[in-house]
This record gives sequence, C-alpha cells and structure tokens, in this order.
Amino acid sequence: MVRMGPLRGVKVVELAGIGPAPFACMMLAELGAEVLRIERPGGGIALGPPELELINRGRRSVALDLKNPAAIDAVLQLVAGADVLVEGFRPGVAERLGLGPEACHEVNPKLVYGRMTGWGQEGPLAQSAGHDIDYLALSGALHVIGRADGPPQVPANLLGDFAGGSLYLVVGVLAALVEARGSGRGQVVDAAIVDGAAHLTTMLLGVLAGGSWKQERGTNLLDTGAPFYDVYETSDGKFMAVGALEPQFYDELIRLLEVEAPDRYDVANWPDLRKLLAETFAQRTQAEWTEVFDGTDACVSPVLPLAADHPHLVARGTFVEKDGVRQAAPAPRFSRTPSELSEPPARAGQHTREALADWGVTGIDDLLDSGAAVQAD
Repeated sequence: MVRMGPLRGVKVVELAGIGPAPFACMMLAELGAEVLRIERPGGGIALGPPELELINRGRRSVALDLKNPAAIDAVLQLVAGADVLVEGFRPGVAERLGLGPEACHEVNPKLVYGRMTGWGQEGPLAQSAGHDIDYLALSGALHVIGRADGPPQVPANLLGDFAGGSLYLVVGVLAALVEARGSGRGQVVDAAIVDGAAHLTTMLLGVLAGGSWKQERGTNLLDTGAPFYDVYETSDGKFMAVGALEPQFYDELIRLLEVEAPDRYDVANWPDLRKLLAETFAQRTQAEWTEVFDGTDACVSPVLPLAADHPHLVARGTFVEKDGVRQAAPAPRFSRTPSELSEPPARAGQHTREALADWGVTGIDDLLDSGAAVQAD
C-alpha cells in the first residue's frame, strides 16, 4: 500500500517487545514509515486478543524464531535495507542473539539503532527488572503526584512508558535519522524511561531550585496545593477539573460560580476557598456545570472517561472508529503530509511470506520449511 505521512520512504525493523517500544513503532508507522514487526512464532505477552492490541496497529507482522541462525540471517537481510531498527530487550540480549549494534552496523553503517529500556544500557540497575512505576519512583516524577499528607498517586503507565519512554525514543530516532542523512553514519539511540521521566521534571527542578516549589506533595501551585488548580466532585458523583491559574481566568471562574470568594493571594485563605469551591460544585451535576463553563475562559472542564464523545473531540476526530474498534487518531497533525491509520493490529506471523518477499529476503521457502520462519494461518 502507498503510505502517507512525513516519514514516507523510511523503513523500520521492529524486534517486537511490549509497551513503550511498540508504541514508539506505532507512532513511526503513523508518521508514514514502513515498519516491519518481527515477532516470535505464536506471539509474545498479550493483554488481550491480537485485534485489540492497538499499539501494534499500522504495520505487518513476520514471525521468526530468533534462536535459529537462519532467522538471524533473515533479520540481517532486513536490516541491510532498513533505515532504523528498534529493540526493547534487556541490555546484552540483542548482542547475544547476534543482532546488536555492531552486527547490524556491519551490514548497514547508516542504520539508526533505537534501544528502549527502563534503566538504560549502563548503570547499576541496567540488568534489573522494572516497570513504569519503578522508573517514575527513582526519577522523582512519582513523588510530585498526589495530595498533601497522602501517598504518591500512580498515573497508570502513561507518564513513564509512553511519555518518558516511547516519545523520547521517537525523538531520538528522528534526530539520528536527520544526522545520518548528512554524515552517512548511523548511531545508537539509548532511550531509558528513567532518563525521560527525569527530563520531564525539568521545569519543576527549576522552580524547586528557585524556592517556589516545595518537595512536600500537594502544597504547590500545580499539584493540588492551590484550590484553583484541582478537581471537584459534582452532585452526580462525577468531577470537574479547575485550572484557573491566571487572574483573568480565576475572575471568570468566580463570576460563573456566582460566589463571593476570599482573596486567593493570601495562602491562609486557601482552606476556606477550597471548601467554598467544593460545596459549590457539589450543588449541580457535571452536565450542568459543563454547560455553564463551555466555551468560557474559566479553564474548567469535565473529567471524562476514556474515548468520550465530547463535541470538541468529535469535531476534531480525536477518536475514530476503525475495524470495529474505537481508538485514538494519529497525532500530531500535518498540513501537507497527513498521518493515517492503516493496517489493524496483526496476528504474529500474519504477513511473514509476503513481507519478507517485499523486503527482498532470499530463501523464504527454506526458512518456512525449517521453522525459522512461520506463516500464520
């Protein structure tokens, strides 16, 4: 198929993993790259049926047994014609398979080799297991999320895996691609979630150093310490998010709430202000408050569930229905080379024969006959 997007013509080999590396490859595919997902026969760890593993959308799947030398040779043939390789193994695993940076650069010196890990390629914890919550914990990012006198609150796996991991890997790969086109030389991109999560705290580190941010959770302007930057329950048990930071937005909030509020610049008034806001929002339903604040500059929004049908999201097509599944549309958007949803998530090995042929791999029948490659039914 003819792909759209600004990365049209870029070819990516993905050594399948879970979580952040597949999400990064999904993004590369939606940006127009041709991404070929190399999976173990039968597939790997799954959170549901293959057609609902949405982070695997947008690319074809080839099943190869990477413990078989013939399969390794096939991957190196793919690498020879690729621009990027992405892997999410523990440090050293790709090298032991014969697919580390040195082996890949030997067949393709211009290759950008993207590595996605939690702890990074070096350091005392490099070989240790971990998950999103662990990387957030060490980076300090988890510490800042939560209310005063309460424990840190876990932001699902959005902040670590996908923000501190996938997005940083994509940025690194794109930067290395630009550099390789000028230098003719590839390089390794070491994307560690702990590094990305720490990098995300840059603004907070600055205000911490300046004395306007405290280490104590829930006591600062942006961490629910301020009553005008918080969530409030409505009469029907739902919530409204209030982000009225600037004076003009705060004035609009108070006007639309129709209350007499104490001076917000006196922190001593914050408990009374919080009580006033909580009692006021509890008087109406979420739908009623949404109507009050819709289109205003009070910076108040309803807290909606996943994949909600808010008019703004509908108008922008933020969520789309494809292959019977409601899912987020590609982002960001481009004026000339739009991204698009292409293939649905594939079963492991669904495209083995056709994709290997398209990429110019030789000896496909031998690979299939020996079990080094598997074509899914």
